[in-house]
Amino acid sequence: MAGDLPEYYFRIRENGAAVFRVDTENRQRRIEMDQIAVVNIRNGEIKAQGDRVLSPADLAEIEGWMARRVALLAQRDIDDIHRAVDYLNLTTHWVQSKASDAQLDDVTDALLLAMHDLRTVLVRKKAERLMKAQPEDEA
Repeated sequence: MAGDLPEYYFRIRENGAAVFRVDTENRQRRIEMDQIAVVNIRNGEIKAQGDRVLSPADLAEIEGWMARRVALLAQRDIDDIHRAVDYLNLTTHWVQSKASDAQLDDVTDALLLAMHDLRTVLVRKKAERLMKAQPEDEA
């Protein structure tokens, strides 16, 4: 099992991770994790732990993890939006076929405001993209 362990472990935190070097080459043959850094995904900051100096290999591994993490989070965001579209369709079906008057009274205003807000932002963003796509002489 010890041979299968990665050299680094990233303990996920809200804005990044705590980075540990994994050590199995000790007398007790136990897994030891030594924290070497803290990373912040939002601003790209890598802070070495204590007085530690990170090696080029450490930095390369951390930067690679950060790039993979950012890509994963971006993919999750778009997956969430696709699920939201599914939920809107399911909500439409529920409203049309199953919802009672009391249930509709409970959710109608909140849904209408949220959908109005979403529609307003989507229309504005689409208009901005269309304006950017127009050649200068047509504008």
